Amino acid sequence: MTDAAFAAVPLIVQKLGPKQIAFVVRDLEAATRQWWDLLRIGPWTAWEYTPEILKDMTYKGAPARFGLKHALAWKDGVQFELVEPTTGPSFFADQLASSGEGLNHIGIHVMENHAEAVAELEAAGFTRLQSARGFGGDGSGAFVYFTSPKLNGLVLELISPPATRRTPLFVYPEEAK
Repeated sequence: MTDAAFAAVPLIVQKLGPKQIAFVVRDLEAATRQWWDLLRIGPWTAWEYTPEILKDMTYKGAPARFGLKHALAWKDGVQFELVEPTTGPSFFADQLASSGEGLNHIGIHVMENHAEAVAELEAAGFTRLQSARGFGGDGSGAFVYFTSPKLNGLVLELISPPATRRTPLFVYPEEAK
């Protein structure tokens, strides 16, 4: 990367770097089995977030109500995420309708000052696609998805992990509980 190109990357991205690779899927349970059986990525822990759980939801700059199921697994220091949209408008559902299942976004875990990191990306010209907060067991946690011409079509998520997790929807394989 040239010095000029590197200077165009917001400091938060340079400092923290991606930790998550996420894929959108049509059937979360089937996808977790497939990823475990074929790639031995797992165990997967899944949760469902409904519009009643999520707060301050936005989609393409407007208030929205959406829901999703997702599963997380770690492999060699990388967090993998599978996302199944369940209700309402979302860029996950948009992808399924336009191009189907596949790579959806990369994520950056922002452990402190999530709002400042969001403001930094917006100041750098990134466009907010979707956001919500409150998915943790204690109402903590937030996520914001961004796009930018600088990313060549890639979507970037800034994740503020929750302090506590809700009860999982499922764990796969089951014996990993």
